[in-house]
Amino acid sequence: MDFEIDWTESALQDFEDAVLYVARHNASAAEQLRLDMLDSVETLTRFPFFGPVYERDRSGRTREIACRGYRIFYRVDQTDHRIQILVIQHGSRREPRLPR
Repeated sequence: MDFEIDWTESALQDFEDAVLYVARHNASAAEQLRLDMLDSVETLTRFPFFGPVYERDRSGRTREIACRGYRIFYRVDQTDHRIQILVIQHGSRREPRLPR
């Protein structure tokens, strides 16, 4: 059974901001980034534990995957078969502030 994806509002905003930033310089690169990020997140529906546990989250519940220089942080809810996308952040930035 595949997991379902839930995006937090802040993760959706992060996603949009990343694509819009790239689009200011290169529209086709922005579209490719959009597709690559969505594909990466879609992969989690089949392989939710693909990303390693994010070591700075003391609860051990947050995981992350990388996509074209961006880090996608998420949590897996095995009981409800859901994945919550928490934050998308460029790898050059400081560590993210994660929701509790």
